[in-house]
Amino acid sequence: MSDARAAADAAYAELLERVGEAKPERRLDATRRAVEVLGDPQKAYPIIHITGTNGKTSTSRIAESLLRAYGLRTGLLTSPHLERFNERILIDGKPIADDALARNWAEIKPYLELVDKELTDAGRPRLTFFEAVTALGFACFADAPVDVAVIEVGMGGEWDSTNIGDGTVAVFTPISLDHMAALGNTIAEIARTKAGIIKDGATVITARQPPEALREIEAKARAHGASVIAQPAQFDVTATAVAVGGQLIDVRGVAGAYDGLSLPLYGDHQAQNAAVAIAAVEAFIGGGSQRLSTELVEEGIAGASSPGRLQLIGTEPTVLVDAAHNPAGAATLHAALDRFFDFDELAFVLGVLTDKDAHGIVDQLAPHAALLIVTQSHSERARSAEDLAEDIYEWTSERVDEIADLGDAIEAARSWAAEGEKRAVVVTGSITLVGEAMTLAEHRGWKGGRPGELSEAEDGA
Repeated sequence: MSDARAAADAAYAELLERVGEAKPERRLDATRRAVEVLGDPQKAYPIIHITGTNGKTSTSRIAESLLRAYGLRTGLLTSPHLERFNERILIDGKPIADDALARNWAEIKPYLELVDKELTDAGRPRLTFFEAVTALGFACFADAPVDVAVIEVGMGGEWDSTNIGDGTVAVFTPISLDHMAALGNTIAEIARTKAGIIKDGATVITARQPPEALREIEAKARAHGASVIAQPAQFDVTATAVAVGGQLIDVRGVAGAYDGLSLPLYGDHQAQNAAVAIAAVEAFIGGGSQRLSTELVEEGIAGASSPGRLQLIGTEPTVLVDAAHNPAGAATLHAALDRFFDFDELAFVLGVLTDKDAHGIVDQLAPHAALLIVTQSHSERARSAEDLAEDIYEWTSERVDEIADLGDAIEAARSWAAEGEKRAVVVTGSITLVGEAMTLAEHRGWKGGRPGELSEAEDGA
């Protein structure tokens, strides 16, 4: 292991000593104080701020790719990571270098410890993992430096630590029920919290929303003098076609039409994410009134990736991973598998986190599973395979196997898939599970591909 990698890993280990991101503090003042003592790095560049329930990361990555096609130096902050912490902080489309990560952490650590002391002296919890990561990300972008930062909300919006940045463009992907213990029990409550990212005079871009969610977004926008650009009235996907390696999409943007775009990602939801990302970049670059360059949009869309989202990690037999971790995501996964692939039978390797709607996920996937193998990741938040399997036996009549070790679970599914001509394995249920599966694929030498990449023989086109 190189010295730089060891230093980066040590920085991550120190971050992990803080309270985890599954237990956020509902406050902004602590993170605001942290960036204040750092010189407010988040004010050194404009921000596109992205929230929602599903599709945040993919939309963020597509928007970042479009901005990079325009020649802008980009920063991208997303969460969580799949395999290495560096993936959360991207500079110009690449995970931050180990030496830059370690150096920036070393520079800001004493200031964060100063804020920690202020907080604890006042009888309050010190900076959490995600609050510290937010400060680190903003500092890294200022250090790079970047021309624009695309910032994905961690949870919610109003009190999420990323909200100390002022997004000139506030983006909303589809809102549904998730993180209800923290965000509320209705879509309206959740949307109200997420709408907290809207700042004075911002431009709001929103995907198609349930009426109650759209009302909350529009109300918050009015309160802040922000303009709203909504799907489908002001932009939309007008056509999609399955293609080898992804799909061809036509998008009616805010300022013009962009047809025949080659998107290397599967699923109608990814076409929707691309439309939202295009609208966001139109708003950022031309205020929504200037058509983007067709050539640069084509380049940005073609260069987009979304690791862990319907990504091939093994062939002979086919093994896919998808980070669906709530019922809406599971429904989207099934729809994409049905439309974009031509498998006769599927084995799902499923593991979920304790705070997720496992019943809702299983209801979406089990009817389409020839084999369902229940497993678990190594996350401290992972629900045990034994506990989950006991519940699933009551929820479904489909075949269910329990194999706690993820590697053994995938190997069992691969063995099953190898016995048939048109069988495939899909690993899903949590981002932590998907990340561990991707690492296993590398270590065990399964033949895989880049995100969204399948051979023509395996593609449903």
